[in-house]
Amino acid sequence: MTNDNRTSPTDAVQAWTGMVPVDDTALAVTDTGGPGIPVVYLNGQFATQGYWRRVIDELGPGRRHITYDERARGKKSKRSADYSFEAAVRDVDAVLAARGVDRALVVGWSYGAVVGAHWAQRNPERAVGAVLVDGAAPYDWLDDAMEVRIRKLFRRIGWLAPLLRPTGLTPRMSAEEQADSNIELGKLSRERELGPVLDGITVPVRYVLASGTSFGSKGDEQEKIRAGLDQVFERNSNIRLGAKVPSNHGAILKKDFRAIADSVREVAALGSPSA
Repeated sequence: MTNDNRTSPTDAVQAWTGMVPVDDTALAVTDTGGPGIPVVYLNGQFATQGYWRRVIDELGPGRRHITYDERARGKKSKRSADYSFEAAVRDVDAVLAARGVDRALVVGWSYGAVVGAHWAQRNPERAVGAVLVDGAAPYDWLDDAMEVRIRKLFRRIGWLAPLLRPTGLTPRMSAEEQADSNIELGKLSRERELGPVLDGITVPVRYVLASGTSFGSKGDEQEKIRAGLDQVFERNSNIRLGAKVPSNHGAILKKDFRAIADSVREVAALGSPSA
């Protein structure tokens, strides 16, 4: 996809809401407009753009905020034959191209943090930096037993999804498609897979980490996963811990939006001092 109406980072852009075609689908996109380097928000695996409301309100109208719902998520984004991770990374470029954006600061939560890490590593000339919220921690948490557990979980809650779909709170994906996506995430999160991606990032990155559990986790599983970042911080001076907050994985955008906003401000200053 190409767009000839690209804007300078200092241009004030008009607000826009609409659908962006990509591959066999279309994504619901919201661009607040405004001046400065755009901040692009990448959602959790089955979450929607509405989750970022408090972070955006905290950062204020003086920045340009771009949010979107991934394939089959939310109320408007269309279904697809491809829900792979690579499709999710392509969608970042499709949204940026549609909105005429050359350089952006990416902010990703959970699954979106992994997407953001890959996009920043692959596009050093276009990435101002990244804020990764309780995700993208290299750790070998997926084994055969975990894969079975994931499939059982999504089958067990599958009956609820059709009831909530009209609200946009659950994706228009089958239980099997959701499980496949989660299992693919586990494979991508392995140290041998994600470690080199993080080591190759050359732009400023700040992590904001939650505490405690997430949906489907048990005991201290999540804290063990987060501990895998310690070596990443040691190996790559571009990557730092922005904050460790008390809320858990599911509540971090709601309760610790100020810490996330602080890291966005820091990365924006480091990555583009004139923005």
